[in-house]
Amino acid sequence: MATTLISTLTHTSHDLKDPITPSPPKLAKYLQEDDITQECQALISTLPKDQGWVLSYLYQYQGFWHPIRQLQGVLSCQRHFQARDTDIILITSPKCGTTWLKALAYAVINRKTNPPRGDNHPLLSFNPHKSVPFLELKVYVDHQVPDLTELPSPRLFSTHLPVESLPLSIKETGCKVVYLARDPKDAFISLWHFANKLRPQNSCKLQLEEAFDKFCKGVSLYGPFWDHVLSYWKCSLEKSNNVFFLKYEELKVQPKLCLKKLAEFWERPFSLEEENNGVVDEILSLCSFDNLSNLEVNKVGKLSSGEQNNAFFRKGEVGNWANYFTQEMTEKI
Repeated sequence: MATTLISTLTHTSHDLKDPITPSPPKLAKYLQEDDITQECQALISTLPKDQGWVLSYLYQYQGFWHPIRQLQGVLSCQRHFQARDTDIILITSPKCGTTWLKALAYAVINRKTNPPRGDNHPLLSFNPHKSVPFLELKVYVDHQVPDLTELPSPRLFSTHLPVESLPLSIKETGCKVVYLARDPKDAFISLWHFANKLRPQNSCKLQLEEAFDKFCKGVSLYGPFWDHVLSYWKCSLEKSNNVFFLKYEELKVQPKLCLKKLAEFWERPFSLEEENNGVVDEILSLCSFDNLSNLEVNKVGKLSSGEQNNAFFRKGEVGNWANYFTQEMTEKI
């Protein structure tokens, strides 16, 4: 199992060879409630719970909400993940530009071995979530405890975990953490659409008003949203050398400037020659919403966790919330 996972996570182009096979949508694995350890079962019996956005219940652990199977991955991740000083950890609240950030990070870190202008670039054949795996949703899911020591540095991982739930090694080492924040109104609308895509076709749609009420109360995946964002904002002030706080809206308005800052933070700055040769622009073009969303793999492929790849590409806009919110909703949020 560990060997298989290592070959999946290694940051090279030859390790990513999945066929594109369309299949009917089904409940994502982390939302399913089967195959749970006794430890997790014992824990959830002590936790507050509330009805989730899809079908499963959410349980409040360390102040934040998770479905059962996801919580099991959280526990395993906390117990087993050992960060390195050279690691790069990408962190977001759900639906805050995670897919875009993963694509940019992968392209920047691997630009020497996989030039962005190449026709065989891994991002042209594989969803960014495969290239930069979630710790709690991929690496440590389903009782997996892989040996990650053979992965070359820098290792790229991602997580939705709040500061309070991060493995201690991430907090205690010098690894580079990037947190991407987004306007809560746009994040909510994106999360609502995503939840409805994950619901079985024979189930009723989650109504906007119901989802909004849950979101404002903090009952959402990895919510409360505000606590999640503010905890990383405070960390970025206290540990600016290790935590880079970036806003989705800034990345949309000044993508080139933001990407150059990220590359410097990751200690992979663009050389003057690279800039003159258009490498920064090529990475932005490769990782753009229009390019990624129109790739065949992101139209019909799916992740091993069950989500259809196209579920991660809706609009990628700033301000789309205005098409859904009433004045009362705007004032409340």
